[in-house]
Amino acid sequence: MKLVRKLWWVAGVLVALALAAGVGFLVRPVSYFNGLMYARLFLEGVESRSVVVAGHRMHYYAEGPKDGPAVVLVHGLGGRGEDWRGLAPYLAKAGFRVYLPDLPGYGRSEQPKGFSYSILDEADAVVGFFDALGLKQVDLGGWSLGGAIVQHIAARHPERVRRLMLFDSLGINEMPTWNISLFTPANPEELGQLQALLTPNPRPIPDFAARDILRVSRQNAWVIHRAVNTMQPGRDATEALLPTLKMPVLIVWGAEDRIFPTAQAEKMHSLVPQSELEIFPGCGHLAPSQCTSAVGPKVVEFEKQ
Repeated sequence: MKLVRKLWWVAGVLVALALAAGVGFLVRPVSYFNGLMYARLFLEGVESRSVVVAGHRMHYYAEGPKDGPAVVLVHGLGGRGEDWRGLAPYLAKAGFRVYLPDLPGYGRSEQPKGFSYSILDEADAVVGFFDALGLKQVDLGGWSLGGAIVQHIAARHPERVRRLMLFDSLGINEMPTWNISLFTPANPEELGQLQALLTPNPRPIPDFAARDILRVSRQNAWVIHRAVNTMQPGRDATEALLPTLKMPVLIVWGAEDRIFPTAQAEKMHSLVPQSELEIFPGCGHLAPSQCTSAVGPKVVEFEKQ
């Protein structure tokens, strides 16, 4: 009888835990998905580390052989190092040591109140990241806003960049035709509009997930607002920088990118004579993550030249 009561007690506890987990998932699905992703990265052997750059903590992931050539990939506005999770394994398996930093203000890095979050200051933070890890020269990639950041690094510190990769990159001095405020959506309708900008034929987001995504967006909106408010087309645009680059450059673009149309990719390509341009059909602004099976092999091919 005691054994039966004990079994019922254990079963009750398990049911209560399952119910609590289910309720927690419905209330905070973003936290649950993040937890699952962190666990998966840990089990895959991806290293999660932090360094101090200019007095502020920067989080990063690292994978691949420790003696392999260094590749640093820089995410975009509102992004984080995990955004490269589709592409990074291709490079790691090809023998490269891949670093995925969270820029100051994003992901699991510190959000210093006194930082500008401008393109140039983020570029300085990435160079500081190189120094903190003792990386004398790297292959450097940037996506969207990260693309503008790495262009400035390559132009100002060409001796530190062996190869440069630009993925659906900011840089060309053209006013956007879309509403910039969508990067901090205030309601489910704006979140849906943002999804439609980022990817062709987006899947509907369940209401409970949309509520939590919007909650997280509100928490981090001040960083994005500050970053956008610092942008100066004449200062941050890269048309004048691109012709000065001497290292090999790969330009990767989604053919359906509505944030930065392919005409901007073609202009970048024309400004860098030694560049390669690859435009992937059916892909939008999120080509490095949503079209990885096509993008990954091309990136490895470029890196191994």
